[in-house]
Amino acid sequence: MTSAAASAPPVRDRLDVWRRRAVVANLVAQVLIIVTGGLVRLTASGLGCSSWPSCEPGHFTPTVHDATSYHPFIEFGNRTITGVLVVVSLAVALLVGMDRRRSASYRTMAWVPLVGVVVQAVVGGMAVLYQLPPAVVSGHMLLSMVLVAVSTWLVVRSRESDAASTPVVDGVTRRLVAGLGVAAVAVVALGVVVTGAGPHSGDDRVGYRFAVDPFQMARVHSLAVWLFVALLVAVLLRLRRTGPAAARRAAWLLLAVTAAQALIGYVQLFTGLPIALVDLHMLGAAVLVVAVVLLAGTLRTRGPVPALPAPGPQPAAAARAA
Repeated sequence: MTSAAASAPPVRDRLDVWRRRAVVANLVAQVLIIVTGGLVRLTASGLGCSSWPSCEPGHFTPTVHDATSYHPFIEFGNRTITGVLVVVSLAVALLVGMDRRRSASYRTMAWVPLVGVVVQAVVGGMAVLYQLPPAVVSGHMLLSMVLVAVSTWLVVRSRESDAASTPVVDGVTRRLVAGLGVAAVAVVALGVVVTGAGPHSGDDRVGYRFAVDPFQMARVHSLAVWLFVALLVAVLLRLRRTGPAAARRAAWLLLAVTAAQALIGYVQLFTGLPIALVDLHMLGAAVLVVAVVLLAGTLRTRGPVPALPAPGPQPAAAARAA
């Protein structure tokens, strides 16, 4: 046996490395698709490709002619990222599904991103074929946020075993974080409505898709954010006295993300909603979801992922080695 072969990591170790990389890559891709999808909406490029799944009838990619604008390329770029996301989510499903050390529920969860991406592709196709109905466009965004949350939880679960969870904070803190999660859902949902009610609704033919006052909806959205902040401050106060260091760090990270989001939100409102800031705000919303889920993951422990028992040498191999 050569020294290089002897020092090579076992196959199971290499698979563990690729599993960890795959679940993280999936989370990054799920966030990235929100940014590119937001750019499609903000530039009114939702109908840049007039057909689906091809961009134009008879052409998979955008066609270039004298009247070609940038819209088809933005829309096709988003579809290309969707293709990358399909590959990454398929890798997650297969790699985690092969990990027989883990519970059936965990392995089943690994299929959720792939199924979600397929559903999202169908919803995106419906949005194009039915001329961007506001409910479908908004549902497209909310489904992406759900996939970000699931993908973040998959990252959390990939680092721990399937043993029964043991709380590391008291019941009051857990209930406050549960309320924080509900408030986060309200903040994200209201943010989607605000965007759909404003000038960046995704359709350059009308100034809005939802027939509501965008400034009133912005105020309601702001109130939801302040409720979220109040709950987060209460969580921080509880964790300062009794919480573990990991939970405190996660809560402070969430506070920093929330403060950055609030700053971007107010600046974009008072500067006429520039596209770059609005898309950055959408990225921040996805990062906020990630931070909330990471905080929830620090409130209990399950122990590390169990290692596979080292395989014993086969008789023939042992004889050759001797």
